[in-house]
Amino acid sequence: MVGSITHCAGYRAAAVARAGDIASVGIDGEPHAALPPEVVPGVTLPAEREMLAGLGGDLHWDRLLFSAKESIYKAWFPLTERWLGFDECVLTIDPAARTFTGRPLVDSPLPEFHGRFTVEHDLVLTAVTVGSRP
Repeated sequence: MVGSITHCAGYRAAAVARAGDIASVGIDGEPHAALPPEVVPGVTLPAEREMLAGLGGDLHWDRLLFSAKESIYKAWFPLTERWLGFDECVLTIDPAARTFTGRPLVDSPLPEFHGRFTVEHDLVLTAVTVGSRP
């Protein structure tokens, strides 16, 4: 079995699958609120800050980016048994498709991790699955 858990104020979730069906899964839930300004530089790369500045609407894109990186890490770690820092993965977000792609900047079993997101009930929810063992 493979799985992932997440929790924040008022929300808890788990995802489980058979290891024969998927290699890894990562989920994250966060409150739909802006990240504290002092946190943003520590969890984003310059290219990501530029991307965030170009995204419009009323979504807290910085929180979504943080959550997506958390989901990527949770899918990454079982495959590598290594830490993946916020500065070791560059994220791109496709708002129209409600997807994101994380490209690790370190030696990785996959060149990219793909995920989906939604914002529901004042929560940012992200998920990543790795279809087969790399």
